[in-house]
Amino acid sequence: MRIALAQFLPVKGDLASNLLHISSAIEASAKSQAELLCLPEMCTTGFAWDQLGDLLEQSKVSQAKISALAKQNKVAVCGSFLAHNNAGKPCNSFIYFEPDGSFSVLYHKIHLFRQMGEDKNLEPGKTIVTARCQSAHIGCSICYDLRFPELFRKCALAGAEIQILPAAFPHPRLSHWRTLLQARAMENQNFVVATNQCGIEGDLTNSSKVHYCGHSMVVHPSGEILFEAGEDSELCCVDLDLSDIHVVRKTMHCLKDLKPELY
Repeated sequence: MRIALAQFLPVKGDLASNLLHISSAIEASAKSQAELLCLPEMCTTGFAWDQLGDLLEQSKVSQAKISALAKQNKVAVCGSFLAHNNAGKPCNSFIYFEPDGSFSVLYHKIHLFRQMGEDKNLEPGKTIVTARCQSAHIGCSICYDLRFPELFRKCALAGAEIQILPAAFPHPRLSHWRTLLQARAMENQNFVVATNQCGIEGDLTNSSKVHYCGHSMVVHPSGEILFEAGEDSELCCVDLDLSDIHVVRKTMHCLKDLKPELY
């Protein structure tokens, strides 16, 4: 399965600019014969709390444009977006657009990052989500979820072969990012595909800057890093052999040897 990762810095509050960047990434992914393009966290809006109302009203329009682009280019697209939940509340939501443009997966971020004001502006999700999409069973997660291994374990036990994580992970925690991604892959013996923001943005809670660390990554079920980006915008493609999951799990029986009744 060929997966593309589009690492970039969304322009805060600028739907048109971000959609243009995403459109180019979708077209490039299709030309590279990728089945799936993975985008970073809040990829159409950034964390623009001061424009939250207006951006939320336009969220369905931006989703419809991405849906049309996915269908036009015959490539699946996923990432984290500002969206409504069923109660009409704003959420940081993982959405998976199928190559025919339909929405097949919706996950609302469970663990909200209070340092960036998510807990004050967004509603947390309450459901862990996995789904069969095209060639693989995927698990859904977003950025800060990475620090909560229980979510990843539940996804793996539900059948997730690829855990996808859109993110906006900043410096100085690059070492945390790399270590946690490898740990989640090794613990659950599945692929982890993490697309991060990169570049420098003004913080929304004070006058300081946030420097997103990039280093989007694909980690093998063994914990080996198959691909790691730098700190600039880029689009890359990585081929995954899903049969490797079964090889790793036959070598090390971690999931079979679980003792959940003792934890």
